[in-house]
Amino acid sequence: MSTAAECFARIDALDGRLHAFLHVDRAARARVAQGPLAGMPVAVKDLIHVEGMPTTAGSKILEGFMPPFSATVVERLQAAGAVIVGKTNLDEFGMGSSTENSAYGASKNPYDLTRTPGGSSGGSAAAVAAGLCDAALGTDTGGSIRLPAAFCNQVGLRPTYGRVPRWGVTAFASSLDQVGPMARTVDVCEQVFQVIAGPDERDATSARVPAPRRVDVGLQGLRIGLPREYFGKGLDPEVEAAVRAAAKFYQAQGAKLVEVSLPTTQHALAIYYLLAPSEASSNLARYDGVRFGYRAPGVKGLREMYDQSRARGFGPEVKRRIMLGTFALSAGYYDAYYAKAQRVRTLVRRDFDEALKAADVLLTPVSPVPAFKLGEVTTPMALYLMDVFTIPSALAGLPGLSVPGGFTAGGLPIGLQLLGRPFAEGELFSVARAYEQAHPWHERRPNL
Repeated sequence: MSTAAECFARIDALDGRLHAFLHVDRAARARVAQGPLAGMPVAVKDLIHVEGMPTTAGSKILEGFMPPFSATVVERLQAAGAVIVGKTNLDEFGMGSSTENSAYGASKNPYDLTRTPGGSSGGSAAAVAAGLCDAALGTDTGGSIRLPAAFCNQVGLRPTYGRVPRWGVTAFASSLDQVGPMARTVDVCEQVFQVIAGPDERDATSARVPAPRRVDVGLQGLRIGLPREYFGKGLDPEVEAAVRAAAKFYQAQGAKLVEVSLPTTQHALAIYYLLAPSEASSNLARYDGVRFGYRAPGVKGLREMYDQSRARGFGPEVKRRIMLGTFALSAGYYDAYYAKAQRVRTLVRRDFDEALKAADVLLTPVSPVPAFKLGEVTTPMALYLMDVFTIPSALAGLPGLSVPGGFTAGGLPIGLQLLGRPFAEGELFSVARAYEQAHPWHERRPNL
């Protein structure tokens, strides 16, 4: 484990090139001397409140905002002895797949500084990959932990919906958002998860389930499902080869490979981009220039203050999603769009229920491609498609784990995705650990 002093030295040396952090607390120290994470340097995505540190959500609209309290997950990290070293960069309000939507500039991938670390939790993934911290928290609405983990050779968990409290976390889409850990190894990721998970009376969506525990699942006889819809056209050949190689490894260890079908997957992207923007349009209405954050200067009247504060404070992607969501919720369109999308979401969940009767765990790609160059993917739809393999399970509220699965011929990391039943994070960690022990891809560090 690194010391906080070592991480601050690496931040000073490297973050000028990576731009993983938006705020660094160089005076940070552990609040307790003992605990399961005693002395561990941990970074926090800048959607999550830390008392004494600014929260920007990657947006100008929150400029100058200093939260008066810490999120539940931060309280739990500090109670376990972790040192919160700073706040990491992200796509504005978590809306994006590359950190290029950050109002403060894009982060860089430590494995190739010309490429994205993924998004929206790209700063968290880049920070861990470069050794600027031992672990980091991200949030995952449609893939924002798993995609950056895959692009940066990290382990990243999106927990079951409700498994980790969201109190003190800036909302994007409340029926989808989840906080989760990112780390270099399965064991460290699981260790952080066990600290932050569990019920919270301040969060109405928090699941009342027992605290997570380590589970060891034998591979002999384990049924690993390969969804047929996740392979084929549009999938990079090297990514597909890595996933199929992992399947063969599990088969050689005694697991049984099962082909399953998730037919509603083809509709998941459209469903997500109706539901998530609709919820965002409601959640982001609070940013109006009145109570906190940016207020446009030189305006006349309340209406102009609202309009100009939001027009200047929000970036293009956030405006696009607010407008889309507002339209979908408007009179005459609610039933045709939002309500219908919710009904189809139920079908997505049913597909997963059926698939996870035939299989114990699903194995899929995380992203259709490895990390792409910054500035290379310019259209919104092309960026949305990066989450085509992570959005369906998010709609279903299921846990998903990204684990390093190798490298392309050009040296770019490839991620494997393991999906499981609700609250089966322990099983996912166990299956991932078996692969990691035989394939220590995490030992291949970036050359910085």
